[in-house]
Amino acid sequence: MITRRHMLAATGGFALAGAETAAAQTPTLTVPTLRRNEMEIKRNGSQPSAKGSADYFTGAVRIDPLFEAPEPARVRGASVTFEPGARTAWHTHPLGQTLIVTAGVGRARRRGGPIEEIRPGDVVWFPPGEKHWHGAGPTTAMTHIAVQEALNGKVVDWMEKVSDEQYRG
Repeated sequence: MITRRHMLAATGGFALAGAETAAAQTPTLTVPTLRRNEMEIKRNGSQPSAKGSADYFTGAVRIDPLFEAPEPARVRGASVTFEPGARTAWHTHPLGQTLIVTAGVGRARRRGGPIEEIRPGDVVWFPPGEKHWHGAGPTTAMTHIAVQEALNGKVVDWMEKVSDEQYRG
């Protein structure tokens, strides 16, 4: 017996719209309409944490992936924890980035702007192409949820590291 699960596996995760009803009424299907599954749950702890690469981060950084929406959506998100003094390198995002601070005290800076202190509940938006960095404060860790969209599969363009002088302001 072919079940909905078998149909999903055979169609690469797409369900045949109305296939179960149609199958009950007729033995064959005409041209099917494809649609995505309605819901997916990623269980807490089901995706491994990763260390932030020394190529793109200064200090101790942990990245916990949260989601990567299937096409045609482009949105991706991760929870990122920076230990005191840790920070990203300068970078841009082709479609911008939103940060939602969830814990601690951090810093964010855009090219040409002052260092801004960021705290839990703050939401930071960096427009597409804006050169910036973000990370923890000098004595306090900081965690934020980073949300960005992919453009042609790319979510970030990394640049030079933030110097200690730039970090101190």
